[in-house]
Amino acid sequence: MDLDLLRTFLAVHRAGSLTGAAPSLGLSQPTVTAQVRALEEELGQQLFVRRARGVTPTSAADELAARIAPHVDALATVAVGDDPFAAPVHLAGPAELTTTRVLPALAGLVASGLRLRVTFGLADDLLAGLAQRRFDLVVSTIRPRRRGLAATPLTDEEFVLVGPRDFKGDPRTAPLVAYAEDLPIVRRYWRSVLGVRPPPGPAVVVPDLRGVLTCVLAGFGVSVLPRYLCAEELAAGSLIALLEPEEPPINTLFAVTRAEPCRAGPAAVRDALLADAARW
Repeated sequence: MDLDLLRTFLAVHRAGSLTGAAPSLGLSQPTVTAQVRALEEELGQQLFVRRARGVTPTSAADELAARIAPHVDALATVAVGDDPFAAPVHLAGPAELTTTRVLPALAGLVASGLRLRVTFGLADDLLAGLAQRRFDLVVSTIRPRRRGLAATPLTDEEFVLVGPRDFKGDPRTAPLVAYAEDLPIVRRYWRSVLGVRPPPGPAVVVPDLRGVLTCVLAGFGVSVLPRYLCAEELAAGSLIALLEPEEPPINTLFAVTRAEPCRAGPAAVRDALLADAARW
């Protein structure tokens, strides 16, 4: 089986588009289409369903991608040399998650020679930077919708409504500490768990969840935080969970790379995060 056909197939599978895969392969869109058709003829199976916008992989395509991806990526690594950390890896993600979970998971790679450059920001901005090749890997709180990006689920973050240890009363009427003026995290929790909108006008707005945590610990009010960020405070009793719903709101986190063969350095970072994320 022709390796070029497999490489093209994998790029299309990751990009979700024949057109989107072409730049990463250095090919024209008609050439990509011809190579995919040639592979389908060779295998005797349809690999993609053509849509108005992009393509949808068949079950046969998903199975083939799972089988060949490690080997195609490994061959790409050989092509760029023996040192997987020859170039720095540019990693981006939300400040709170990156500092508390992502960076500690990479200590072993840094000890082995990984050079890391880290950028903080909002998911949409960072994903745009990834598509523009400013970053090699983005840890994203949203699934990317851009073509040409490949997202691997890392873990689910659970949200918890918290207050200081001596909190008394109804959290629905307590002062709110929020990440942003429009209450993005609080609003989602209020609607999904309490079935109502939160009151407008938070008492305190801090654009960093670690700052929100500090304010709640200081007695400013209540807030909604990812459980990973306040697990130690909850275990110590300095913070209390004000509600324990049977199905708390969750959000899936993703490791996102470009939909093309991944360099060894970014691939090693992605694999280390996937291995560590089960403990988050």
